[in-house]
Order: sequence, then structure tokens, then C-alpha cells
Amino acid sequence: MKQIITIALLSFFVFGCKSPQETENSLNADVIVYGGTSSAVIAAVEVAQSGKSVIIVSPDKHLGGLTSGGLGYTDTGDKSTIGGLSREFYHRVWLHYNDSSAWIWQKHSEYGNKGQGTIAMDGENRTMWIFEPHVAEQVFEDFVAENNLTIYRDEWLDRENGVEIEDGKIISFKTLSGKIFKGKIFIDATYEGDLMASSGVSYHVGRESIDTYSEKWNGVQTGVLHHQHWFREKISPYKVPGDPSSGVLPRISTEAPGEYGAGDDKIQAYCFRMCMTNHDENRVSFPKPASYDPEQYELLVRMFETGRKDWFQKFDAIPNWKTDTNNHGPFSSDNIGMNYDYPEGSYERRKEIIQEHTDYQMGLLWFVANDPRVPEDIRTEMATWGLAKDEFSDNGNWPHQIYVREARRMIGDYVTTENDVLSKRKVPRSVGMGSYAMDSHNVQRYITPEGYVQNEGDIGVGAPPYSISYGSLIPKKEECTNLLVPVCVSSSHIAFGSIRMEPVFMILGQSAAVAAGMAIDKNIPVQDVDYSELKTELETRKQILAK
Repeated sequence: MKQIITIALLSFFVFGCKSPQETENSLNADVIVYGGTSSAVIAAVEVAQSGKSVIIVSPDKHLGGLTSGGLGYTDTGDKSTIGGLSREFYHRVWLHYNDSSAWIWQKHSEYGNKGQGTIAMDGENRTMWIFEPHVAEQVFEDFVAENNLTIYRDEWLDRENGVEIEDGKIISFKTLSGKIFKGKIFIDATYEGDLMASSGVSYHVGRESIDTYSEKWNGVQTGVLHHQHWFREKISPYKVPGDPSSGVLPRISTEAPGEYGAGDDKIQAYCFRMCMTNHDENRVSFPKPASYDPEQYELLVRMFETGRKDWFQKFDAIPNWKTDTNNHGPFSSDNIGMNYDYPEGSYERRKEIIQEHTDYQMGLLWFVANDPRVPEDIRTEMATWGLAKDEFSDNGNWPHQIYVREARRMIGDYVTTENDVLSKRKVPRSVGMGSYAMDSHNVQRYITPEGYVQNEGDIGVGAPPYSISYGSLIPKKEECTNLLVPVCVSSSHIAFGSIRMEPVFMILGQSAAVAAGMAIDKNIPVQDVDYSELKTELETRKQILAK
């Protein structure tokens, strides 16, 4: 059932914001935010606090995207670059865990306080970067309630005929339920960029060549082996080892990977970030999917036979004896090569891909905990783990959001590339900062000329804090004048590998909303917002624009 949180009339006097107008199936507001991600919520909060009316149109029932969908071991990078409402989110997480009642299954003193490149619970700065999924979702719902935001959930854009364009402006869009949303400014804060694409804005899917933007780390990266997510040992890809006539094992491509540095239409692997626990009182045994096929994991068996023992390395601890479990190793939860259709796929096709990823990853967990071909020590320990009973309770304790690491990327007013991320050129019109390494997960699994299996596309290149240009949030002026895109930003594949962190999406969501308000006040295209004025407004809101 669709849930609607309606703005109270009192909000005008409390917050100074205006109420959306509703007539029949037509809903009107100053700003329409499409998406249910962390960026979408923060953008809407900023619009409301700036005194404008706003509606969130969310395809999702749950708010927060990956932040509330299992990614609780936050990719912070340099946390001093995180300001504004993004930092407020992590402050509220800190307030939650500073209360002893939050520690239900575990004593606070038993928690190790380890974060990603930082301590988890930073008392000095009153922030916490590591959290349980339901805690993150509650913080977003608190933002909604406190700002009396109007949300239409489970509302899906009519991607075929739903967007009305007039003189280079979006007038309205229609959802599959028949509702029409009209606004002065629109913000596409989805992972997929559906509103952007349906509005005729230019975008790219896949990897550009290294020549497109004079980059080193873009395109096909055969022979580049970062992290530990590649096959160190020589493993045969064939059903009968060494015999090509026997056929290829599942989940290995027989296509050539492409020339080094060449562009392609492939994207980095997706997975679910798993919230797991080995605390028996809160543990649900891994379910065995109906489509379970142990042969899908034959390559993992061969990997184990080489002696690799690093299966548990990314079971990162979050409070209450839980984990944010991410991929690790050459064969893990990353479902390499099985998501290429996702960015442009129909809703039905995307559902098929998500189901295939669910079956694969659920089957993988079952396999490692139960199959006798798995080394006994790993199998025995894995059997002590399970899903957390008190997370994702309406979805069989399975995350409600797949990790869409990359889908469409706008080709906008300014394209952020690795040259910006690595500070090789000066970034104009900063609206926020990133600081994470340029991080792409594997893109394909192929057969080498020598006849062995190998992965390709996993890149990890460190980067200092860098600014992100306002031009990367806006389309080219000739394409659309009232749209901002804070998630599927204008950037190259490898630059997006750094930008695509949840704190940054929240930062950019707020900055996009501030610009939207300024464009409304002066009745101008988003491309004509005066940057000096925008900079002042952002700094007033404690956004960090440079270091």
C-alpha cells in the first residue's frame, strides 16, 4: 500500500515552507524530487527548510537507498570533507548509539569502534560512521517527520510517455499509477537516472576509453590487478580442467575482454550488502533459494582448492553483533557480468536481474555454509552466521536495495574526470567534496590467452580530497533548464568510482536543492544560477567546498 505523509498546515508557520497543491491526480510543488535514496531525502529536507514546497516521488517503499539498505560500514574517505545535512545524518546516528538503549544485543563496551579509515564512533566530533540498517532508515524517517515532507511511495515514473517537456523545461511527469507531478524544478536523485534519461538529457553507460577524457584508469584494464579480487593462481575455466571441449564453467564469459584502454558498454558488478549476525538470539539461518544450483559455485570450489582462506575478510563489524558484509576475493558476492542490461532495462528486466542476483547471492551463502566441497573450517564457521532477524523484517531479512554501483551517468555542463579527482586541474564552481579512492569493482570474468580464468575491471587508486563542480549536477543548457542530477552526476566511469559514496550523494543532494531554490527565486535556468551567491549559501549551510 502506498504511504503518504502529508504536510500539516502548521508547517508554514513553523518552518516557513509552502504546502504542495493537490487536485485530482495532479500534484504541484516548487520542487519535485524523484527517488528514495539518501540524496533524495536530504535534497527534500533542504528544499523544505529553505521555505519552498517539495514532494518526494519515490519508487521505493523504504527510504535511504544503500545507506539504509545494508551499507552501514560507511565509505567515508576524509570525513572532514563531509558537511551540511550529510554530517547532520551521521551526528544523529551518533546520538542514537550514545544512548545505552541502542545496544540491544551487544554491550557498547564490547564494540570495537573500528570504522573505514576512521574510528566508528567519534565522540570529539559527535559523529558515528558505522550503523545498523534500521537505524539509518529511522534517521531518514525522522527527517521526513520533522520537516513535514510529502512522500508518495511505490510510485514509478512512466518512462515511455510520462515526461512533459516544453521549451527545454520539464513541465510535469506522470507515474504508472496515473499521478501527475508538476514543479518548477525537478531533481533526479535515483541511482538509475530514469527521469534524466526520459527528459532527453545526454548520458553514458559503460566505460569511456582512456582517450575520451585523457585518463589512465578508464576503459578496459586487462592486466591491472588491484586489491585481492583476482585469481592469483592458474585456474582452468573448463568443466573438465584443461579441456575446452568440455564446456565452460558457469559465470565465465567466452568473449574476449577487449583491448586495453578501449571503451565498452559494460558496468561494474552489483551485489547486496548483507547484514549478517552470528549472535544466535538474533540469527536466521541462510535460506536455500528455490532455484538453488550448486554447480553455479564450482569456480569457488576450485578457488578454495588453491588454499585461499580469506573468505571472512569483509565481514565488517557494525553494532549489536552484526556485519556489513561486502564482496572479497575473485569469487564472492559480486555477481560479475550479470548486470549489463540493468541501466537501460525495463522495470520488468530490472526485476529479473535483481532476482537473479538474489538467487545467486542467497545460494552462495547456503553453499558455503553447507556444501561438503567447501573446506571444513570455512564451512563450519559459515554455518554459525545467518541473516539478522531484526533487519529487513518485511523482506525475509534480505536487503531491500541492491547495490547499484553505477548505471547511467549524465553528460552535463561539466564532466568530472580522474584529472579532477587527482587534482590535475582546478575544479570550477565547487558544490561539495569527495575524498574516496577511485574504486571500480570487477566488470567481467574472462578466459586469458593462456587458457585460465581471470577477472577484469577492479581498480583502486587513492585520491586526495577534491572538489566537485556544480556543472556536474546540471545538464547542458540546450537540453534541459530545470533539472538537477546529484546521483547520476556528469562524470567519467572511473571518476564516478570515487564520487559514488553515500555521504557524497547526500552532500550533492543538498547542494542541488539550494541551487533549485535560487533558480526559483530568480525565475532562471539552473545553468544561470550565480555561483558566487550559491557558494555563499552553501557555506552558510556548512557545506565543505575546498580544503
